[in-house]
Parts: sequence; C-alpha cells; structure tokens
Amino acid sequence: VQLQASGGGLVQAGDSLRLSCVASGRSLSGYAIGWIRQAPGKERELVAGIRWNGGATTYADSLKGRFTISRDITKKTVYLQMNSLKPEDTADYYCAAGSRIILSELGNPSRYEHWGQGTQVTVSS
Repeated sequence: VQLQASGGGLVQAGDSLRLSCVASGRSLSGYAIGWIRQAPGKERELVAGIRWNGGATTYADSLKGRFTISRDITKKTVYLQMNSLKPEDTADYYCAAGSRIILSELGNPSRYEHWGQGTQVTVSS
C-alpha cells in the first residue's frame, strides 16, 4: 500500500484544514487508515483512525469534537477535517495503513505498517 498525504499548511488559531490521504496499490479491504502526528520533541500520537471495511473510527480523546476522519471508498482517499485549530496542533501529520487491526488497537500507532510522507501543519497564535 502506498500513501500520499497532502493538505497541510500555515494557518491561524481557530482556522480549519482538511488533510487528504490517497492510497494506491493493493485493495484496502481489511485495512485501517490512521492519521498520526508528531511534533518536535514529542512522541507520535494517533490522531484518528478508520477501518476501511465498515468505517468504524477512533479518535484521540483530546481531539474528539474538533477533528473528523472520513473515507471516500471510490477515491481510495481518507480525509482528516480539522476545525478550531490550536497552536498545539502544530506537527507533521502522517497517514498510515495497517492490516487486520482490531477496533481496540486502532489508536496504537505501532500497529500501522505502511506509512506515507508527512504533511506539515503549522498553527500560529
């Protein structure tokens, strides 16, 4: 599975951004796609994940209500809608895919084995 993330940029606090992750290669049946971010000096954090089959989702508790993950099956694309952005959301955002991830493991970044390049999000105050 190859993944291409895009949509990052420089925005002001309170703005919105939508990140896109286009998948190519094999079928995504049985896979989950996650958005994982990493800020300088901090550990990776699973922002949101979605199972391709059925669309079950998970979110980091601190981001529920501001971020929404969705998928377009026909376009093999996963989106991350980010609203009310805060300076602490500044990070490199990666999309990643993992196979046979059970629902309780969607929030674990180490379960995702295919990674795309990151897209940088910078939120100014």
